[in-house]
Amino acid sequence: MPGLIRGVARTAVVAGTATAVSNRVSRRQGQRWASQEQQQYEAHEQQYAAPAPAAPAASSSTDRLTALKELADLKAQGVLTEAEFEAEKAKILAS
Repeated sequence: MPGLIRGVARTAVVAGTATAVSNRVSRRQGQRWASQEQQQYEAHEQQYAAPAPAAPAASSSTDRLTALKELADLKAQGVLTEAEFEAEKAKILAS
């Protein structure tokens, strides 16, 4: 009878250990898959994220005039060179 109890106890220990190891492996695998899914989701979100809205173009004549006056002020203050002033002026007038 003691041999039978010892065999049953050994079987219980082995089964318990196997269950614990199996659960641990399953948890780790689940965490790994969740991490991979999160990374894929973030990559997908970045790929299809809406671009930032562009600044509204200065389309009305008053907007253009204001921009040109500010540009002239910057040139008068010495912040812009003649070439920079001309390039920015061309951009404003083209819009």
